[in-house]
Amino acid sequence: MKDQVLSYKIDDRLYINITNRCTCDCVFCIRNTEKGVGYDLWLEREPSGKEIIAALGDLRNYREIIFCGYGEPLIRLDIVKEVAAYIKENTKIPVRINTNGHSDLINGSDSISSLKGLVDRISISLNADNRESYQKLCNSIYGLDSFDEVIKFTKSCQGIIPEITLSVVDWPGIDIEKCRKLAEDLGVDFRIRKLAP
Repeated sequence: MKDQVLSYKIDDRLYINITNRCTCDCVFCIRNTEKGVGYDLWLEREPSGKEIIAALGDLRNYREIIFCGYGEPLIRLDIVKEVAAYIKENTKIPVRINTNGHSDLINGSDSISSLKGLVDRISISLNADNRESYQKLCNSIYGLDSFDEVIKFTKSCQGIIPEITLSVVDWPGIDIEKCRKLAEDLGVDFRIRKLAP
């Protein structure tokens, strides 16, 4: 069995890879590219919380620790809680989750409340300004209702997660300005993600 990459460094940030499962199959997903992020993040099996914690190493030199691999981290909500609690007990480094916003569909309503005090930032992939465009781009297993659930999930993060960002990929056909307006209306930050060449 190959050595599994459970954590990986990009600049001064540490990323945590806990699953390859995802509820989307986005047309622009980096895992469909040959180079990915420069690491082989495909997992032969999902690691335990203890295995992930062991793979973190010395955390002192990182500016941020992020749950983001080749899958949707909140599919494994309990593991995120376990590892985030360890990080918070041992450091003051901000913890972020990169998510597609489907957690309530996966785990039940108000799933984010269990992460209060454990997660400082959340980046939610919006990627479209309406249901039809979202489904065309993201191919969610939950169908057209997925877009509305992403908006609902974003609202549910307010008061739980201190910093909330909606993000979009700079991709043909995405109306970035409408997405920006949607983020403004929700009172959250907005970020455009550039695809690596």
